[in-house]
Amino acid sequence: MRSKPLINPTTITIMLSISILFLLFFSGFFPFSSFASPPLSDPSIKSSELDPFTDLLGAFRKWDSAVGCPRFREKFQNWGFSNGSASLQFSDVEGGGGIGCGKELKLKHVNVLVKGWTWIPDNLENLYECKCGLSCLWTKSSVLADPPDALLFETTTPPLQRRMGDPLRVYMDLEAGRRRSGREDIFVSYHAEDDVQATYAGALFHNNRNYHVSSWKKNDTLVYWSSSRCLPERNDRAKRFLALLPYHSFGKCLNNVGGLDKALSMYPECVKDPIYAPKWWDHLHCAMSHYKFVLAIENTMTESYVTEKLFYALDAGAVPIYFGAPNVWDFVPPNSIIDGSKYSSLEELASYIKTLANDPVAYAEYHAWRRCGVLGNYGKTRATSINTLPCRLCEVVSRRGGRSARNL
Repeated sequence: MRSKPLINPTTITIMLSISILFLLFFSGFFPFSSFASPPLSDPSIKSSELDPFTDLLGAFRKWDSAVGCPRFREKFQNWGFSNGSASLQFSDVEGGGGIGCGKELKLKHVNVLVKGWTWIPDNLENLYECKCGLSCLWTKSSVLADPPDALLFETTTPPLQRRMGDPLRVYMDLEAGRRRSGREDIFVSYHAEDDVQATYAGALFHNNRNYHVSSWKKNDTLVYWSSSRCLPERNDRAKRFLALLPYHSFGKCLNNVGGLDKALSMYPECVKDPIYAPKWWDHLHCAMSHYKFVLAIENTMTESYVTEKLFYALDAGAVPIYFGAPNVWDFVPPNSIIDGSKYSSLEELASYIKTLANDPVAYAEYHAWRRCGVLGNYGKTRATSINTLPCRLCEVVSRRGGRSARNL
């Protein structure tokens, strides 16, 4: 009489099946929810099959078919109206409307003489026709602004005292640790709680820059990074994050392309003028437009300090990976950036970036605000930028009476 086997064929089959399932589970073959990447920007948008796309316009077409502007507008129609008003000023002189006109303006014309500057571009010099019948001369020439109604200082402090009949003293500080000089009559900063706000969202900082935007996106190198001020904390965060993804660094910090102006040989269309020696900022926008993502890390993480690092990436048609102001969403369009602070680790963030880079529909969702005209607070951010500072400052000077203002 033969003895029965201890393990019959059915049992062996079941054990083998369980073993295979365990191997597949731990290899990541099955996307169980506890191990999946963070949800896409809109969870209702189904992720398409992996598609390592390089044609941005092609990605837009796929998004149009899968989602479309009507759906996007419906979702974000009230974006920013309830959560961002306290972070931005809005001038009726710039934006129109009856408030702020008439008797409240004590001067119909204001001369602003710029005495010292860092962030103030030369191409702001102009004679402006503002709202409410106000005209404004903004100049660095003491001849043209004679007599000035206000003196604007940024790199130097205003005079210690102001006598009746002297120009109003304006002091501007756009740095993270903004501080009043203690000698000004009007204080300009990036923060809404100060007398006049000037955001970094303007387009006049570098008038001669090449703003060509490429429709072709690199897929083998996902992230653009450029920094030439190697602050320890920022450099460390960038180094740890970029170690997880393929990247190009064009600045002095973590440079891995072989030089500061290497972008010009990599992307010849970014050459602004071959006659003159290139400067790194001449091709900044053009170069970063070739990448799906731009890493943007502020020098200091503080409220409302949202600088050009973020806005350059938006202007270049890339998706910013942002580390900075906790209230950044008050300043940007809906679904336009990836807020790095919302991820539990840099590894989790990098995993999401890799997934997004291979999903044209989900990636195109980050560009929908521009294509569908859904700006939210971004319209106010641009309206309170340094581009519009002349008229908005002249309005304040006019309300106070310029040289006729009483000493504060």
